[in-house]
Amino acid sequence: MATKPRRKKSPAVLQHPIRVVPLHRPEAERIAPAVAPHLTYRGGPLLTAVEVFTIFWGAEWNQSPQSVIMKNINLFFDYILTSALMDQLGEYSVPGKNIGHGTRAGTTILASPAPSTSVQDNEIQQLFQQEIASKNLPAPNPNSLYFVFLPPGAQVVQGGSASCQDFCGYHDSTSGNIFYAVMPYPGCSGCAGGLTVADALTSTSSHELCEAITDPVPGQGWYDDNNGEIGDICAWKTRILGGYTIQLEWSNKPRFFSSAATILPLKSPICASVSVASRF
Repeated sequence: MATKPRRKKSPAVLQHPIRVVPLHRPEAERIAPAVAPHLTYRGGPLLTAVEVFTIFWGAEWNQSPQSVIMKNINLFFDYILTSALMDQLGEYSVPGKNIGHGTRAGTTILASPAPSTSVQDNEIQQLFQQEIASKNLPAPNPNSLYFVFLPPGAQVVQGGSASCQDFCGYHDSTSGNIFYAVMPYPGCSGCAGGLTVADALTSTSSHELCEAITDPVPGQGWYDDNNGEIGDICAWKTRILGGYTIQLEWSNKPRFFSSAATILPLKSPICASVSVASRF
């Protein structure tokens, strides 16, 4: 996607694979990818039974309206981690690594140290290390995924790009294989995408959740050199599941949709909805 920094075209340059939620640009949704999407597995880790721990950074999350949004996000994860969306990701299981349902392992508000108005990705990684060492966060295991939510007014800078200018969220891993996702507050039109703050956050969180499960070390799991990860191909294409706004995710498999008594095959893979009317 044109809004994503340093798009890579070949396996030789996967040092900076696509890993972000791009800004919402309606005109971009009408442009078909130049190269047909197809994810391939690169041999890296997968989160087969993801354990999400939500971190709300900043004292602002103690007060309304942020406290209401925080509750909604935690309820969203409680639902989505055992939903049909996780069943859909089972398509990307490989021998010895079967992707199934996950759990929300816990949540916390980190009021101190307070985030600055411009937060660097390396500061977030240092925060993990400090808080884990202090036992304020649970120690990671191979399925741990830390989701960090920033308060209004805090911009995140990652790889020379900034939230609300270049991206709306991203996931990554540290050198010690701490898997994490960073969700800046959607305080701009490009990251709200015409949705409420709560809906924008569940949409972008579902994008990063599915990518972190299928490609926790960006570019080493399921990846497409031209189009990115499972969520990148379908960015800002949303639907409602269980009352929550989620993003559609790419499926490599052709789909078959039933209409009355007729089953109509689709000849190519799609951004898949987890509809009960679809057969995988």
